[in-house]
Amino acid sequence: MTLLNRRNMMIAAAAAAVLPAPVFAVGLTEAERLVDRLVADINAVIASGRSEAAMIQDFEGIFARYSDVEYIAGTALGRDARTATPAQRSAFVAAFQKYISNRYGKRFREFIGGEITVVQARQVNNFIEVETVANLRGQAPFRVDFWVSDRLGRPAFFNIIIEGVNMLNQERSEIGAMLDQRRGNLDALIADLQRI
Repeated sequence: MTLLNRRNMMIAAAAAAVLPAPVFAVGLTEAERLVDRLVADINAVIASGRSEAAMIQDFEGIFARYSDVEYIAGTALGRDARTATPAQRSAFVAAFQKYISNRYGKRFREFIGGEITVVQARQVNNFIEVETVANLRGQAPFRVDFWVSDRLGRPAFFNIIIEGVNMLNQERSEIGAMLDQRRGNLDALIADLQRI
């Protein structure tokens, strides 16, 4: 087992100890409707022809409206979420929302001229997985899955799997590496994420 894999396993275990797991109570139909609305909003932004900055701002609004930002941010932060002050956690969630919207907003720009369609929903452990297919011009269709729970008291997605790449795992590694580069200084990380 590589050092990176061991580190990821330790971070995942710590995050699981800190954050409550998403709760399964949302139905398949509710989860599909959530993703239908999410996809419609994403497709509308993609088709808008607006500038990249405006589209990224739109994506941030979509991310805030449809996702469990606090869970995703806390999972990305891992064990450091446990030692952060409430003010640091709040600042990190806000900075992370901006960072993730920028990161994935740029990725969704690749979808211009294409569309995402919902295929099916199924229960997986304590959440619903909604499978979609992205059809882009000049590319073979590929799968994008949204994991949905109602931990917030309403349906919200807490993970995206794009072509087998797990957003939670990827962001946990990315944020962990960024924090390591700053010698564990969470305030420095928050400040840098706010500037991205």
